[in-house]
Amino acid sequence: MQIDELSHFCDDFLGVDDFEDYCPNGLQVEGTRPVRKLVTGVTACQALIDAAVEEGADALLVHHGYFWKGEPQTLTGIKGRRIRRLMRAGVSLLAYHLPLDAHPTVGNNAELGRVMGWLTTGQQGLIWLGELERPQTATGLMEQLGERLDASPLLIGGGDHPVRRIAWCSGAAQSMIGQAAEQGVDAFVSGEISEQTVHLARELGLHYIAAGHHATERFGVQALGELLAGRFGLEHEFIDIENPV
Repeated sequence: MQIDELSHFCDDFLGVDDFEDYCPNGLQVEGTRPVRKLVTGVTACQALIDAAVEEGADALLVHHGYFWKGEPQTLTGIKGRRIRRLMRAGVSLLAYHLPLDAHPTVGNNAELGRVMGWLTTGQQGLIWLGELERPQTATGLMEQLGERLDASPLLIGGGDHPVRRIAWCSGAAQSMIGQAAEQGVDAFVSGEISEQTVHLARELGLHYIAAGHHATERFGVQALGELLAGRFGLEHEFIDIENPV
């Protein structure tokens, strides 16, 4: 299939026009090859681009692409090298940020809840709300996250109460801890942590778990890639570039 057909489908399916984002969503680099093999990954770093080219990708679909607000606009240095590699190989780059976080079926948060076995009960903006199958300690929840995400989560305890009601938002959503607390949950899970998050968690009486930005955002692109492969008869491969953060 042609890249514009693939990108138009993704744009519509993910509802990109509904979001004010920090970067352009959709086709960011237009290649020259029809799409037969799609590679997905979290971030369009040099290692992922090189691996995708070596694996014969015609298009690369990621969560973190380029052209973020505030970054230099020139195609020089690291960004120039990355885009040069894509264009010389004729590989297209598609990137979806907030639309992929928020999507109800293939989004990062929907998939994180599915992987963890949490029962989704609602959404508050980009924050997802749910319940555990049975109450457990905050330490037990942290260990379960570590096992299922293959990560090393950090727990900031907000008391000694068990966890039943939970909120989560993948990536760098630690600043949403106050919004999560307003929903009456026992714990909030995100990817990253900031200095002030520690104090807020303690003073709000809320368990906070930073499970890794990369670790919590690996599943959306995989789910979208599998959906596209099934719908359009594409070969799909997810390439995971290790990132401990």
